[in-house]
Amino acid sequence: MRILVSEIPNNIAKTVTVAGWIHKIRKLGGISFVVIRDRSGLAQVVVEEEAHEMLAELSTESVVSLTGKVKREERAPLGAEILAEKVEIISPVTEDIPVEINKKELRANLDTLLDNRPLTLRNPEQRAIFKVQAEIIRAFRDFLTGEGFTEIHSSKIVESGLETGGAEMFEVKWFKDKAFLSQSPQMYKQIMVGVYERVFETAFAYRAEKHSTGRHLNEYLSLDLEMGFIDSHEDVMKLEERMLGYIVNHLSETCAKEFELLDAKLPKAPKEFPRLKLVEAQEILEHEYKEKCVGAPDLDPKQEKLICEYAEKKWGSEFIFITHYPSKKRPFYTYDDPAEPKSTRSFDLMFRGIEITTGGQRLHLYEDYLKKMKDRNMSPNNFSDYLSIFKYGMPPHGGLAIGAERLTAKLLNLENVREASLFPRDINRLRP
Repeated sequence: MRILVSEIPNNIAKTVTVAGWIHKIRKLGGISFVVIRDRSGLAQVVVEEEAHEMLAELSTESVVSLTGKVKREERAPLGAEILAEKVEIISPVTEDIPVEINKKELRANLDTLLDNRPLTLRNPEQRAIFKVQAEIIRAFRDFLTGEGFTEIHSSKIVESGLETGGAEMFEVKWFKDKAFLSQSPQMYKQIMVGVYERVFETAFAYRAEKHSTGRHLNEYLSLDLEMGFIDSHEDVMKLEERMLGYIVNHLSETCAKEFELLDAKLPKAPKEFPRLKLVEAQEILEHEYKEKCVGAPDLDPKQEKLICEYAEKKWGSEFIFITHYPSKKRPFYTYDDPAEPKSTRSFDLMFRGIEITTGGQRLHLYEDYLKKMKDRNMSPNNFSDYLSIFKYGMPPHGGLAIGAERLTAKLLNLENVREASLFPRDINRLRP
């Protein structure tokens, strides 16, 4: 019978078949020690005599099927190995492999790693990154479904940009018309709050910003949610605290091996994350770190890192909410705080030195949208479909968006967000 390599220890003294990629071959006299890899991990197979000669012509990454009896061997990766009786070559490698991927750590720079992505993703460390990312998304879905949210899938081809009106957007041809790739599902999330009250989406978003940094992508996986009948942005923040706690716990149960392989640690996260208003954070940065930033509309990357260091030192938390960004800095649909009219009921969540979430409360009254648009010299006619929902009754609502690649990268202490993107797209990269 064919089994996964991880099941070998459960089949002592039985004859089994495993199939996968040759991860390593070590030849010793007339014997070959083959490490075979499948989706479940690595295992050792001992190959003797005729089959040994057959393997001599194969290189790593060739796909084979190996049949033999299982025996205990404490020195083998699983504490057991297969004594091969039959070897079948399924798919041999036909040319030299450009990057050695059977090392624990790939000895290649980032560009080489990404240029050869179809191959380098087979490396155990690279596989571990995307196993963790898959479990983050799974936990995101499971938690929100349990909280009464409905998953939606909105269009990524739009007529105009909700936040920019077309600026910094990728233009595409739509038959005889011009269209754009969506920057955000924000408009559709809010529409669907009027249908289901609580919705979420996992989908790519597109930003045509001409940056080339280790923290930005032009195509990124956005984890979005929107919820109705809230009292303020605090309700959204409290939900995120519980959600991230759920995700961290889920990762501890499902990805312990991956975190160990990548030498990464799950974060310290209290049940309630510390909160600072933007101006409070800026005053701390000036007093503690001599950063002259009070009155600025946002924190720069250095200041994000410093305020995270402060939060961990003072409160033992690797997460910190920064709230009440100025109204002029936030999109027109953001709710202004009645107690501080020039500030908004909005927030960013900082984690390990970088912003991973942006969220807040949204306007829900039609008249408030008209007023905000007038103040910003925006034409309501350009947003007629979006604005129509606020004519027919919408509850107070709010939401957030998390960049999956950023969250993955920071959880695993990766240096560049591209390492957490399967096939990254940025200003310099459109392949593979």
